[in-house]
Amino acid sequence: MLNYLWGVMIIVGIVYACITGNLAAISDGALDAAKEAVDLCITMVGVMSVWTGLMRIAGDCGLIGKCSRGIGPLMHWIFPDVPAESKAMEHMTTNVIANFLGLGWAATPAGIKAMEELGKLSHMKERASNAMCAFLVINISSIQLIPITIIGYRSQYGSASPTAIVMPAIAATTVSTLAGIIFCRIMYKKH
Repeated sequence: MLNYLWGVMIIVGIVYACITGNLAAISDGALDAAKEAVDLCITMVGVMSVWTGLMRIAGDCGLIGKCSRGIGPLMHWIFPDVPAESKAMEHMTTNVIANFLGLGWAATPAGIKAMEELGKLSHMKERASNAMCAFLVINISSIQLIPITIIGYRSQYGSASPTAIVMPAIAATTVSTLAGIIFCRIMYKKH
């Protein structure tokens, strides 16, 4: 549906540009946007590579394991029907830690693996389990200590203070995560 919406908006924009004689502005805008997209991708690939590498090093040296044991009781409380020793819990914990550090891109592979493992644990093959829904809510809301991606975007676009977003991001993501956890706990009680 969204593809159709974008397609219609593009066609309407081109037709309007033809009618008003601004077709050159459309082509200039498309070329400028393409250049900007490539520049942004190069910048963000660098940021992502550094932080994904650091997550890999943290995992290899045992830091992720120690953090996982530290937040294990909280994770078990949030996800009571997921066994603590399961691969699903390991991947979910890695995802939560990466999101907490603001490494959304580094968290994505762990999140996908966690959902696959939660699917294996689920007795309901036709729909998402409570744990899958709760994980999705927590993953989307995720508290971020350092919003690396947003800082990277702000830096790329010439912000005078790219890190000024840190405190507002911590406040916003804390509130959204707490709301998500409360919602998930209410839904667990209902089922």
